[in-house]
Amino acid sequence: MRRSAFGSVLARRRSAVPLEAGAILSALPVAVVGLDAADRFLFANQAAEQFFVASAAQLAGLRLVDFVPAADALFQMIGQVRRDGVTIAAHDLALESPRLARRGVNVQVAPLPEVEAGVVLGLEDATVARAFDQGMSFSPKSRGVAGMAAVLAHEVKNPLSGIRGAAQLLEATSAPADRELAILIRDEADRIRALIERMELFDRQPVERGAVNIHRVLEHVRRLAKSGFAQHIRLVEAYDPSLPPALGDRDQLVQVMLNLVKNAAEAITGGGVSGGEIVLTTAFQQGVWLAGGGVQERRHLPLVVGVRDNGPGIPVELRPHLFEPFVSGKEGGGGLGLALVAKIVDEHGGLIDVESRPGRTEFRLHLPVVAGGEIA
Repeated sequence: MRRSAFGSVLARRRSAVPLEAGAILSALPVAVVGLDAADRFLFANQAAEQFFVASAAQLAGLRLVDFVPAADALFQMIGQVRRDGVTIAAHDLALESPRLARRGVNVQVAPLPEVEAGVVLGLEDATVARAFDQGMSFSPKSRGVAGMAAVLAHEVKNPLSGIRGAAQLLEATSAPADRELAILIRDEADRIRALIERMELFDRQPVERGAVNIHRVLEHVRRLAKSGFAQHIRLVEAYDPSLPPALGDRDQLVQVMLNLVKNAAEAITGGGVSGGEIVLTTAFQQGVWLAGGGVQERRHLPLVVGVRDNGPGIPVELRPHLFEPFVSGKEGGGGLGLALVAKIVDEHGGLIDVESRPGRTEFRLHLPVVAGGEIA
């Protein structure tokens, strides 16, 4: 089971925070840390360990400046809290350094009376909440594509086969000058048929789900990538080894991850990036439940799987429509890959979100876990 070093850090620092408060803080889904007058970490709850990707014991030997540049607005907030003894809140901050990359962070800073010039920080990654709102909007779009696919498959594929057959006959009997036109007709018929077959994927019924080891899925995808489209790109694995099994369908999750890794590789290659790198990550967000908008629905999605690349980033104009069908930033792209990803993730009861800027694009899947699954 997961165990926080919260209690031992408090004892080592001789903090006045009682054990009861420590237990409460440790259970909160919001990252909470305490800082002394020199901005050294006094304590950190479990959510803070996940936020900073470091254990409480590791944080105890570090300062906030090890994660956030000294010129960051966060330090201005901390200085004002110390001067005026007030509580300050800010929204949608970016906390970025070589050790930390968080955008859309909601921050609260308050005095810590028990420690001279001490402060307590509450840090909440708002991108998870936005993922719910975005994910809810993907569902009707993917269902609309499913209906359209069924109509196209029925109304177009049969006459398309006749057109292709006629083109083959013309190709065999035409003069050389006309043969090229017959070949063009045949090739275009094949292209349209392939597009319809890809759209038919949206009309497939979801299969029965079960326990899936997400690390085995990622390892399978990594091997496929290294033997093909990503053989010249560095693949990095940053996994939490103590994850419970995901609740899903292995083959569909392989398809999702393969699409995301392939997109990342194509972005790096197409952007002419030297030293291309794709980072695969897994993490567990303890106690995260999402509820959004007017929808009476709560989803427990503690398992987070990320695909991050150092490509040129997604064009700004594409980002609001990224998961819609026929939207693609790649030359010759069909624009169905990410729409299919969104559909599969939605059928799993999960969510997907993306953050992108030049040099860093990350897709994150938020997935359910098997009920009662132990965190080994």
